[in-house]
Amino acid sequence: MRVRPAVVTMLFSLAATALAAWSFWGVYQSAAFVVMLGGTLLLGGAIAVLGAVFRWPSIVIALLVVVVFLGAGVQLAVPGQASTGGLLPTWPGFVDLVQATWLSWKQLVTISLPVGSYQALLVPAFILTLLSIVVSASIGLRARHGELGAIPPMVLLLAGVLLGSATAPVPLWLSLTLLAVLLAWTMWLRWQRRSEAIRSLAEQSGMAVESPRERRFVGARTVAGAAVILVVAGVAGTAASVLLPAHNDRQVVRTAVEQPFDPRAYPSPLSGFRAYLEPAKAEEPMLTVRGIPADRRIRIATLDTYDGVTYSVGTDDVTSASGSFTRMPYRLDQPRAGGTAYRLDVTVRGYTGPWVPGSGQLEQVTFAGSDASDLTDSFFYNDVTGTAAVTRGLRAGDSYTLDTVVKPQFTGDQLAKTTPGSAEVPKPTVVPDELQQTLQKYTAGVTGTGARLAAALKGLAENGYISHGIAPDEPPSRSGHGADRITELLTDIPMLGDQEQYAVTAALMARQLGFPARVVIGFVAPEVTAAGQSATLTGSDVSAWIEVQTRQSGWVTVDPTPPVRPVPPKKPDQPTQISRPQTNVQPPVDDTPTQREEPPQAQVDTSDQQPPNPVLDTILGVLVIVGWVLLVLAVLAAPFLAVIGAKWRRRTLRRSAPTALERISGGWREFADAALDHGYDPPPAATRREMATTIGGSRAAALAGVADRAVFSPTAPSPAEADSVWRAVDDLRHALAKRETRWKRFVAAISLRSLGYRGWGTNRKKGRP
Repeated sequence: MRVRPAVVTMLFSLAATALAAWSFWGVYQSAAFVVMLGGTLLLGGAIAVLGAVFRWPSIVIALLVVVVFLGAGVQLAVPGQASTGGLLPTWPGFVDLVQATWLSWKQLVTISLPVGSYQALLVPAFILTLLSIVVSASIGLRARHGELGAIPPMVLLLAGVLLGSATAPVPLWLSLTLLAVLLAWTMWLRWQRRSEAIRSLAEQSGMAVESPRERRFVGARTVAGAAVILVVAGVAGTAASVLLPAHNDRQVVRTAVEQPFDPRAYPSPLSGFRAYLEPAKAEEPMLTVRGIPADRRIRIATLDTYDGVTYSVGTDDVTSASGSFTRMPYRLDQPRAGGTAYRLDVTVRGYTGPWVPGSGQLEQVTFAGSDASDLTDSFFYNDVTGTAAVTRGLRAGDSYTLDTVVKPQFTGDQLAKTTPGSAEVPKPTVVPDELQQTLQKYTAGVTGTGARLAAALKGLAENGYISHGIAPDEPPSRSGHGADRITELLTDIPMLGDQEQYAVTAALMARQLGFPARVVIGFVAPEVTAAGQSATLTGSDVSAWIEVQTRQSGWVTVDPTPPVRPVPPKKPDQPTQISRPQTNVQPPVDDTPTQREEPPQAQVDTSDQQPPNPVLDTILGVLVIVGWVLLVLAVLAAPFLAVIGAKWRRRTLRRSAPTALERISGGWREFADAALDHGYDPPPAATRREMATTIGGSRAAALAGVADRAVFSPTAPSPAEADSVWRAVDDLRHALAKRETRWKRFVAAISLRSLGYRGWGTNRKKGRP
């Protein structure tokens, strides 16, 4: 094995594998990943080099890979279980490493990203990188066709894409850089084989097969061809991302795999709101929380899907992302802008259920107690809504610590200065007509979406009264938050309900005004509790509020609950007479209704939208499919078109050469190149007559004679002779094509043989150039 080619091959293999493995950076984003990558490349490269030097068989190489995996896997892929500063493995780390060979793959695609060095989730990247570098370098060093060593890095890049994020694609620069390295490696290998072949021919024939000028020309043309491919790929990739942007999340493994926790399998926690207020639970301690945030709110779950019966967690509509719960790595980095960091120590007492009470946006959770390991393994989190759950379920005695970032609660004055955000929230399938009428009443004469929402919430606070309908001295108040209950709330005098109904009503009003909104159920600590103090929350502390997304501040907390005050007597048999106020939007008149003012289309559900046009939708769908097909075909055809264009350019330059001699010589070259592309194999360093004999036919021999006379004659040929030669060349090229099938003609058109072969032109050294 020659040293210099081996070193160059190893450099190319290491560079290609490192670039391909970097596609996993979005998954890990940690220093441990960089250490793992560097160590794996060194160890895998050493295995490949030793195997090539000592000519070890494949079984020995495979055994060495297993030894490296077991011997260095803990230190590189499970660094948290390594000892002595990460240099030595431990038995628990060894067990985690072995189990991770089949368990970590699903864990990796059911966890929030990035995962860092959490547990043994570096093992998939470690296995793929180790196999890629060993196979790629071994093929490059030992195989007859070393170009096949480019396949493992491409497979590794594909694995990084499939196991990566559903929202953040692999950077375009990474793909193009990897393509450039693989092209350079392939060209270098072909150049090495070509140089060895020419050197062997020169030794056998005793003649100079290729001049330095020709060698430089072929090298420059090869580099130019590779540059064209890179430019075409870059332009096509950029054009695809700009002209055809993705409208949905990317489809990768984590979007297709079934998530271990499905919130739709559990009843809505808001449906059990009144159960906390029953006498048996009202005074029962539910949670003890140390480090209460400033807003005194502890969330149980965030609900964003309303079907007219219940407000629930998540939906089948994947655009909301609220129903996708994943395992959480060691820590999530949450933006601190506008929020305050808190550490909550929570002890579960009477509370039970899958939902993990918390606050704000979670950064880290640490469970304590004898069941800490089981709770950690069954913990799932949705970062969109800030809702957490454990499939094992919480019960008395469980405890945990939360690091969170909590934003302050918004007041009506602050809300009046905002505008709707752009988050996608599932549309309510049912909105009571009475809610629309009440909303118009509360917002009459108010301009601005934020000011109208503040006015609607103010109207609920002024007209609404609190009653749970449980205590003997409380007026009857039906539980539930279906459309019929919301209608009852808005039509009865006085307006009577509790946090369950008011939160749902406020969220629906916010949606009708264009604000993305969702309902939160949880506990509110007593007012005497200061921020950072401890509090024991009982069933009577249960509450519900809403979150709305604003363009200025993101998701903010708003409490629509009316103040507690005496409830006036109910007026029997006199439902609310809701008159339509005089606003810019007039009510329906004489069977010709006018449309109400529509809030932003992305967030609101309106009943007067124009029905979709099936013909137009079909045409647009067909155009999109045709566009994608044409783009794919253009990308696939680009290399072939580049070859055909290069040959056309070469033929044009030869035909339009400045002198008749150069035109005749170029005509012969064009015919010889066409023959080479059609599969004819001339002998090494063949003369024109030998080339014509290989092709066969009197016309080819006559053309060779004309070319020889023009080159070696002391008299310069005339332009007419050059024109005659090119007519003969065109006829001969067509004759070669007629002998073949359509497929063989296509193969000849894209053949690369003529773009590097110069064996038949050496006799020019005896005549004029």
